[in-house]
Amino acid sequence: MPRSGADARRRLQQAALELYGERGFDRTTTAEIAARAGLNERTYFRHFADKREVLFDGEADLRATLTAAVAEAPDGLPPFEILLSAFRRAGRILERNRPFSEPRLAVIAATPALRERELTKNASLTAAVAEALRQRGVTTRLAELAAGTGWAAFHHAAQAWIDDPSESLDVHLDRAFGDLHTLAAEITVGQEVSGR
Repeated sequence: MPRSGADARRRLQQAALELYGERGFDRTTTAEIAARAGLNERTYFRHFADKREVLFDGEADLRATLTAAVAEAPDGLPPFEILLSAFRRAGRILERNRPFSEPRLAVIAATPALRERELTKNASLTAAVAEALRQRGVTTRLAELAAGTGWAAFHHAAQAWIDDPSESLDVHLDRAFGDLHTLAAEITVGQEVSGR
């Protein structure tokens, strides 16, 4: 994409965030977003299919980063270690985009239609991660469980990092995946105690 196209895209995203924060998602039009960015509505639609997509622009990059990281992980690692490594790499995208990520999450949390879109996007990304694990030889059942659980841990860590930026996203990721390990160990201990 030409430099001017990338600049227009960024301006549209920033304008949308500002307007959604000021007026709310439902009361903002694409024409208003374009005007705030100093562009016309036709330019808006060259970059984004609708007014929701301006908030979900990074999905393709995130998908590519996650699936490449899973594919490139060293042989012999268990699924959760592969995922922790992949989510650390994906976390760099969030870190670079923190000024956009933080208000974006607030707008999504306040808007049911956006929460629904985010759930759909998350399901698609989780399926892509599960497929990447299957390509490494992880069984379908375990790949789907690991991808879904790993994605939940990633979201938990990302929200913790937004709430407490004094620690890096990697620290929050390590803590979330450590908590998963602790929970799994507690289940095993519980089964042994009950004689199952």
